Amino acid sequence: MSQRNSPQKRSHRVSPRVVTGVVLAGLAVVFVLENRQVVDIRVLLPVVTAPLWAALLAVLVIGVIVGFLLNRPHR
Repeated sequence: MSQRNSPQKRSHRVSPRVVTGVVLAGLAVVFVLENRQVVDIRVLLPVVTAPLWAALLAVLVIGVIVGFLLNRPHR
């Protein structure tokens, strides 16, 4: 007998990249919820009032930009 075209079973596997992204997103949400208190930040002379998570995010973004600029290959 010949085999009929039966639907093949597809395994829906989640890639490690997706799992890592979901875990990091969850951790980011927990981090923001735990660090909602307002803090005063002195930037040279002015004092800026912002949530702690926003201040830490700003420092992270500045660090990523500095790291990107310092790791660029020289021409």
